[in-house]
Amino acid sequence: RGDSHHEACVAQEVKRACPDPWFCVLAVPVLFKQALENTEMEEGKSISLRCELTKADATVVWKKGEATLQASAKYEMKQKGTVAELVIHNAEPEDA
Repeated sequence: RGDSHHEACVAQEVKRACPDPWFCVLAVPVLFKQALENTEMEEGKSISLRCELTKADATVVWKKGEATLQASAKYEMKQKGTVAELVIHNAEPEDA
């Protein structure tokens, strides 16, 4: 009984996401191929943080805690194919 109930829940969710019952394309999730590594920085210098994703040109959002980082003189965001990079200029201890 538990298995048939679980399958019904999944089918209902797919049905809501796909209005046409005969054709539905489910997006492949974007995963990390290479996650961020711990990095030490010297105060006042620039530091680069990179990660590699499984899907090229995926939308990347950089965060520090709950705050979303925005491109500025302090933060530079780059992305080429599956590699996303955050450059922190004039690094300070608070950036850790």
